[in-house]
Amino acid sequence: MTAKADIRQLDLAPIPFGTPLPAKISAQTLDLLLTRRSTPAPTLGLPAPSEDEMEVLLKIGFRVPDHGKIGPWRIVRFTPESKARLVDKLRALAEARGDKVQAGALLKLSTPPQALLVVYSPVQPHKIPLWEQMGSAFAICQNLLIAAGAMGYGANWITDWYAYDAEAKALLGLKDGEEVAGFIYLGTPTEAPLERDRPDYAERVSFWEG
Repeated sequence: MTAKADIRQLDLAPIPFGTPLPAKISAQTLDLLLTRRSTPAPTLGLPAPSEDEMEVLLKIGFRVPDHGKIGPWRIVRFTPESKARLVDKLRALAEARGDKVQAGALLKLSTPPQALLVVYSPVQPHKIPLWEQMGSAFAICQNLLIAAGAMGYGANWITDWYAYDAEAKALLGLKDGEEVAGFIYLGTPTEAPLERDRPDYAERVSFWEG
């Protein structure tokens, strides 16, 4: 079983608005990011984050760039029971269409013991461009992945057919204009994820020369 971080060492007290926040240097954070790897959803098992750990994850999730401080996102939580009901409803939807591929894709949702739904909920009309608002929602997903890994859990950020399907989105309770930024699946890795191909630095980085 993967070792878990002791969150009892963390100060979770609210930080008053306007409080100076000095930079914290952390080689451990850099090492974590250099080796960060999503855990395949079918390999996520128990234990899942505790309720106290979930509180920490969500607080970290919200600490993202948010141009205009408008919070164009929200998070939906699931209990094991409600997640199982969602899987059943989505499976019935797929089977009614005779779509075996959609039904099979639900393994990624049914296997992990914990899940979060990050909803992109744009504020409009607003002076902040929609693409910037969307970026803030995506940043929450990434923060959750990093925080889960730092705690000793595995995590995967998924958008499958049920993130885009109109009937599935209605089941999820999405409002007009809202979109699924991602499902975040959480649990303890039952096997270590393998390194995958990474972009070539020289091909992706350049200097602007005017």
